Amino acid sequence: MIDLPALAEIVRDSPAKILFLVIDGLGGLPHPETGRSELETAHLPHLHALAGKSACGLTTPVLPGITPGSGPGHLALFGYDPLKYTVGRGVLEALGIGLPLGPGDVVARGNLCTVDAQGVIVDRRAGRVSGQEAAALVQRLARIRLPGVHLEVHPVREHRFVLLLRGDGLSEAVSETDPGRTGVPPRDPVPLAPEGEYTARLVAAFVAEARRALHGEARANMVLLRGWSRLPSLPNFCHAYRLRAAAVAAYPMYRGIAHILGMAVIPTGSTFAEQVATVQAHWQQYDFFFLHYKPADAAGEDGDFTAKVRALEAVDPHIPALLALNPEVLVVTGDHATPAVVGGHSWHPVPLLIHSRYTLGEGVEAFTERACARGSLGRVPATAVMLLALAHAGRLDKYGA
Repeated sequence: MIDLPALAEIVRDSPAKILFLVIDGLGGLPHPETGRSELETAHLPHLHALAGKSACGLTTPVLPGITPGSGPGHLALFGYDPLKYTVGRGVLEALGIGLPLGPGDVVARGNLCTVDAQGVIVDRRAGRVSGQEAAALVQRLARIRLPGVHLEVHPVREHRFVLLLRGDGLSEAVSETDPGRTGVPPRDPVPLAPEGEYTARLVAAFVAEARRALHGEARANMVLLRGWSRLPSLPNFCHAYRLRAAAVAAYPMYRGIAHILGMAVIPTGSTFAEQVATVQAHWQQYDFFFLHYKPADAAGEDGDFTAKVRALEAVDPHIPALLALNPEVLVVTGDHATPAVVGGHSWHPVPLLIHSRYTLGEGVEAFTERACARGSLGRVPATAVMLLALAHAGRLDKYGA
């Protein structure tokens, strides 16, 4: 982990390459009718075979019982204690779309959503409205003006947008308006500290204007805001681990995580095949790759068990291409569990696979939750994964006398 005493003294240079494949929302739970999880249901011949030749286990992203957001889940995988190092969702989304942020800017992640005639949320994502339709609606929001503050609204992807506030006296100490579930109205923004009172009033005014701007829309007729944050300062990933690190991610938020940690963010396409091709094209330029896959998480959040199974199956055919690159270490895991039966993130452990020449295979029969629980790695904090990867790559010297 970044906070390991004398880390700089034991990390060493090496030509060994490390590839992290992060399958977002990887972990799942059994379907009530079959008793099998999404991983146990999916046809994954390459991942299952790889598990048999690797060290396997389960990770705890934050702490037992704590459901992580995507930011803490990824920070932990890269060795940052998510209880110490925090990055707001708004900042990650803003950086992910290349939005420059100043030290006083306050940003939030926004969702277009659907409310009924009584103002009750019926869909937090407005039916995952298309990017083209959403962009036109976000243009309406971008025309909102509030006194005394510079305001910007930028589309991200599908129903997502970024709200930026710039001016004097702003604070990120404002509550989220997104209750995280349907069947209830959006929450009112309230200050979480005295310095947040002015910003909370501005946010309430923006929400009221947004409701008027979207009035009459069948689906995207309201907004939800969360992740109020400012630009933080975190230890540089590349400096701490002496790595030339690059990220390949189709979704802006994960590019934002990579950017804030100091990784190079390589432009790529929207499909996983295009992402794999991007890694292949830049393989000689970097010695650490963070390759992100989103669809499994999206399907789990939609509560669609079959869609999550299919999303997992769509990854599997690309495993041989990744192995053909001959990385000294290949890590396959997720940032958190997103079981379809939950319909959102959960606190459950996440399967982990580490493949290197130091893992001859331990006979784990499949890359599933129950099979990985029997692996030699046991259950480890997600913050240990980076150190394990460095060790398997021969990038750590002995610690102490």
